[in-house]
This record gives sequence, C-alpha cells and structure tokens, in this order.
Amino acid sequence: MDIHALMDAAYEKGASDLHISVGRPPVLRVSGGLVEVGDAPLTAEDTEAMARALAPPRNWEELQELGSTDFGIAHQDKCRYRVSVLTQKGSRGIVMRQIPQKLLTFDQIGLPESVQDLLNLHRGLILVTGPTGSGKTTTLSTMIDWINKNRDVHIITIEDPIEYYHEHQKSQVTQREVGTDVSTFAEAMRRALRQDPDVILLGEMRDLETTSAAITAAETGHLVFGTLHTTGAARTVDRIIDQYPREQQEQIRSQLAQSLVAVISQILIPTPDGGRVAGFEVMLTTPAIENHIRKCETFKIGSVIQTSRRQGMMLMDDCLLDLYREGRIDQETALERAFDSKGLLARMGGGGAE
Repeated sequence: MDIHALMDAAYEKGASDLHISVGRPPVLRVSGGLVEVGDAPLTAEDTEAMARALAPPRNWEELQELGSTDFGIAHQDKCRYRVSVLTQKGSRGIVMRQIPQKLLTFDQIGLPESVQDLLNLHRGLILVTGPTGSGKTTTLSTMIDWINKNRDVHIITIEDPIEYYHEHQKSQVTQREVGTDVSTFAEAMRRALRQDPDVILLGEMRDLETTSAAITAAETGHLVFGTLHTTGAARTVDRIIDQYPREQQEQIRSQLAQSLVAVISQILIPTPDGGRVAGFEVMLTTPAIENHIRKCETFKIGSVIQTSRRQGMMLMDDCLLDLYREGRIDQETALERAFDSKGLLARMGGGGAE
C-alpha cells in the first residue's frame, strides 16, 4: 500500500491523523473517531517501507539509534504532515498529523475577541494550552499570522517540527526547527535573546530550562507565546510552578505573576453533525490573579475568571454552557468535558442527558 495514496485519502476525508501499524489496516482519525482504510492488515514489511519512504536520512539514523523520530513533510501543494515514526514490538509504526496549508481565521477557530486584543501587546507570556490534538498549533499559527500581517516586528518561532511556514509580510519572520537548525528548545531560547526578537513563539515548554528562559524573555520586554499540555488556567499555573524545586517556587510565583498575561486553554468537542467545535477557557492576568499566583492561591483563580466575563475572561464550563444553549453540542457531550459536571447540569436546568 502506497503511503502517498494514504496521505491523499487523509486529505480528502479531512482526517486530523493517519495511523500506520502492523496487524491492522491504516486508520484515519476523522472528527475524533477512528476509521479504517480498506480491510487488508499491514505487515512489518509494509510499515518498514512506508517509514523509509518518509524519513529523511538524519531522522532515519535517529530512529535506528533511539527508536523514534519526529519531522515535518509537505504533501504536494495540499497540506503538511507532522510525522512521528516509532518502533513497537520490533516493527515500525507511524502517526501523521495533518497540517492544513491555509490558516483558519479567528472567527473560524472561534477565538474570543479578548484573545485577539492580546496580539498588540509588546511584552509578557501568553500560554495556549490543551491536550494533544486540541488545535493549539493552529491557534498559535493564526495568532502569529495576524502579527505578521499587522505589526512591524521581528518574530522568532522555535518548533519541533515547523508546521506552518510564515512568509515575511509586515514582520520579519525567523523560523527555527529543533533538531535541524538548533539542538534543543532551551538552546534556541538562549540564542533567540541575542537575535533582536520582539515576538517569540516557543513550540513546547518541555523542561525547566526552557520554561525559565521563556519567563525571563517575557520579563525583559518580549512577547512570548508558549504551549503546555494542560487544561484550565489554574492547572497551567500549578504545572509551571511544580516544575521547580520547592526552594525556588516562591521566587517563580513572583516572576510568573509579573510576566504571565494570559492563559488560553482549548479543547475540541464533537458536534451532533459529526464535526468538531473549539471550547475555550480564557484567563487574563489582573491584579487579583497576580495576587493569587504570588500567594499560592491558584484555587481562587476560577472564581476571578467567573466574575470577570465583561473583561473578556471565560471558564471552560461557561463556554460549554454557551455551546449547549446555542445547540452546537449536546448535553451529554458538554457534561463529559465539564470541570464541574453537577454544577453545569444544574445551570442547564437539571434533568438527564439528552
């Protein structure tokens, strides 16, 4: 079976992911569900040939040495794929995430207007968080695209791999790929501060060194975007603080309180018609939230968000309630994804799931 034909099939069906593994036909993830392509299980020889056809020489060497490798590839002029090749039970497996060539607009993503307003800031740390496959990369790329078109700044992106290519527009754009252009995220962040950046996009805050560099860059007059695999603003703040040794946490709480300007958490939610819609939680740092971060009172952040909707903030459960009332998601789906399902059910008027 030809890997390029499978990439075509994924593109035509609007699949978010393509899974290749021994003992099962290729599988597409479409609207959150798994769909097999054909009925012929793949052999070890099939997956080995597909992996060899996809992996550049450097990545093939990494696969041989470490058992896995990640890279990005273009598929004709249709789309790009983020590719992860791995070894499982002695054979090759492949997972490919489809990256559309055309960026979505803010309206298509459903980003709140308060988030768009952040893109004119000149300093601070903005975090876009959510589970794998929640659309973080798409959201961040749309933000960078807007800045590129509307501000005369130098943007540096640090990614693994590069997923969207940004042409120079009003901004100057430098894109660096970890493993190809620079060895690690932390090394790229150290170098970036010597490269006259105004805006830095950090694809992943994977470790303590990278997180510290991002906070320092935000403190020293740069607008920094980063991602974490967390859901909810309070959990995101806790995750950052918990990376540090206990004796450093008080200092980091103080630094984070001053540098963090927003946390945008997002999830993708299935809709009754088989599609998906984004749900958001938005925290904008106010004096009250700064105080809660500094005093290790992150459990109070939710209350501040809930009472600050006029300032552009929103809890995930409030977003779920809005989507339910608009008829875009059903009750069961909303309750499954709620932080407080009992509270959300009561606000819906009680009763069982539809």
